[in-house]
Amino acid sequence: MKTVWFGVVLLTMMSLSAFGQKKEQERVANAGTVMQEILNIPDDIPQSVIDKADCVVVLPSVLKFAIGVGGSYGRGVMTCRGGENFKGAWGAPTMMALEGGSFGLQLGGQATDFVLLLMSPRSAKSILTSKVKLGGDASAAAGPVGRNASAETDVTMRAEILSYSRARGLFAGISLAGSTLRPDNDANKSLYGKDLSAQDIVFKAAVAAPESAQLLLAQLNKKSPVNKSSNN
Repeated sequence: MKTVWFGVVLLTMMSLSAFGQKKEQERVANAGTVMQEILNIPDDIPQSVIDKADCVVVLPSVLKFAIGVGGSYGRGVMTCRGGENFKGAWGAPTMMALEGGSFGLQLGGQATDFVLLLMSPRSAKSILTSKVKLGGDASAAAGPVGRNASAETDVTMRAEILSYSRARGLFAGISLAGSTLRPDNDANKSLYGKDLSAQDIVFKAAVAAPESAQLLLAQLNKKSPVNKSSNN
């Protein structure tokens, strides 16, 4: 009887593990689709801005909610240029979680795609190791949009994180100040099948990028193959 129960428990655990891995693979694939669609918008992220980003965070379908206080909750992926100095090709993604939000009335349940550009090694390394409050632990601002926008404006030169949103087809810079961003290592375990920290994935190249990340990495390597930041 004990053997039967052990078998049932083992099969259940294996099923849950497979389900978790599939869910995270879908999230990574969705992030690739979001990135592809945004980079195909005529007035998308300026080239001069993305060329100076060390890492990109893509959060598909973040849900805003209203229960007296506005808030947000989302899961997504972060990919960085390879190496300690972020000079290599875009690498295997690490899973991320966005939580918190702004006070005030939120009109209900609208799902929004977010893209965050990490513009300094300090912000990238901080987020890879711990929870970071946007606008507090790391300076954040709405990112500029359009082909004629420049990475040399005061706001982009000062901000460590630039954020964008897309909802109902409208793409624009948006402030996420007050939200927190952190590594989701439980999701990393589900995706890769073993315990891996965000630092292991990004700095130590401890695992190859999953097939589900091919679109995301292809789009970024095509759009911005070289890091042109002077911060590294």
